[in-house]
Amino acid sequence: MPKNSRKTDIVHGIHTCHITTMDLVPPIHLTSTFRFRDADHGAGIFGGTDTGYVYTRIGNPTVDLLAEKMALLEETQGAVPAASGMAAVASVALTLAGAGDNMVCCSTLYGGTFALFNQDLKKFNIEGRFLPPFQCCDDGQIRKLMDARTRFLFIETPANPTLDIIDIERWAAIAASAGIPLVVDNTFASPYLQRPIALGADIVVHSATKYLGGHGDIIGGVVVGKGEIIERIKSEYFSHFGAVMSPFNAWLFLRGIKTLAVRMERHCQNAQKVAEWLEQHPKISRVFYPGLPSHPGHKTAQKQMDGFGGMIAFEVKGGIEAGKAVMNRVKLCILAVSLGDCETLIQHPASMTHATYTSAERNAAGITDGLIRLSVGIEDVDDIIEDLDQAIR
Repeated sequence: MPKNSRKTDIVHGIHTCHITTMDLVPPIHLTSTFRFRDADHGAGIFGGTDTGYVYTRIGNPTVDLLAEKMALLEETQGAVPAASGMAAVASVALTLAGAGDNMVCCSTLYGGTFALFNQDLKKFNIEGRFLPPFQCCDDGQIRKLMDARTRFLFIETPANPTLDIIDIERWAAIAASAGIPLVVDNTFASPYLQRPIALGADIVVHSATKYLGGHGDIIGGVVVGKGEIIERIKSEYFSHFGAVMSPFNAWLFLRGIKTLAVRMERHCQNAQKVAEWLEQHPKISRVFYPGLPSHPGHKTAQKQMDGFGGMIAFEVKGGIEAGKAVMNRVKLCILAVSLGDCETLIQHPASMTHATYTSAERNAAGITDGLIRLSVGIEDVDDIIEDLDQAIR
C-alpha cells in the first residue's frame, strides 16, 4: 500500500472503525476503570504478560489513539498526551534530570517554561542554563555551558515571542556528540510545518492547546519521541504524577487535528501578507517573521520548515505606550493571550505571557518592552490588515 501524504494522514491517520459499530468518528471512552475477563486476565495485565486497560490514568483507548496519531505526524514511534503543554515540558524535565543535574537552552522561551527551568526546578536542585539569542547558533558557547551533569538540551523554534529560528540539526549534532537528548518545543510550527525528529531531535513537546486544537476551547499537551524514551517518560512521570489528558480532551484534539493542514495553510498565507504590510508601515519600527527575507533566521527556516507559521511580533514607533494604544483600539483582533486559534489574537509579552521574566532577563532574551505578539487567524486577511491599520493610525 503506498504511503499517504501528510495531508491525508492528518485527516485519516491511524483510525480504524470498530468491527461491529463501524463508527466513522472514534468513540470517547469515558470510563475511569476497565473490567477484566477473569482474575488471570487482571493479573496478566498487571504483570505485563497480557494486554488490556486497567485505569484511565494509566491508559485509555481514546488517549492512546491520539498518541498514535501524533507519533505518525511527527514521524516517530511513541507519544504521551498530557493535561497541558506545561505538563508535557515538566514531564520531560523531571524524567531526564535529577538532583545536581542541569539542562542547557536558549533564553527565549515561553514564560511558563522559563519559570519552570529558571525557578521551579531549583527546588529539585536542577539547574537551567540559558544562552542569549545571539549565542544560540554558536557551537562553542553552547558547549561552554555543558558539562558531565547536563542531561538534555532544550530549544523552541520558532521561539516565543520573538520568532527566533534555531538550527535544529546543529543542536541535534551537539546533543548527539554528548550522548544526551535534544528536546524541541514545536508548538509554533506544528507537525504540519516542521518535524524536528527527522532533523535529529530526540523528543518533541507541544502545547496542543494551540494549533493542534485550533479553536481556543481546550487545554492539553503532547510529548513525542522514540519508543524507549517515551515509555520511560510515561512510566516514570505520567503514571505517578498523574498529569494525564482526559479522554474527552483527547477526542477533541483528534477532531481538531483533522483540519490542521487547511488551517495552517491559511495561517501562513495570512501571516505572510500581514508581516509584509507591517514591514512597510511608517509607524512600525520592526517586524519579526521568519517568512520575511529581513529576518535573520529566514534561510534556516526555509531549510527546516514547510511554511513560516502564523505568528508575528512587531514594535510600534513610540514604545510601550504606542503599543498599548494599538492593542486597546483593535476591533476585529482580540486582546488575549494564547495562540493558534481561528481568531486573530494580539497581546503584550512583557506584561502578559512573559511577565515571569525580570526586566533584565527579558532584555537578555530579546523581549523588548514595546514588543507586540500577533497570532494571525484564518479570517479574511484584508479585514485583519484593515483593523490593524485603523488601530495603528
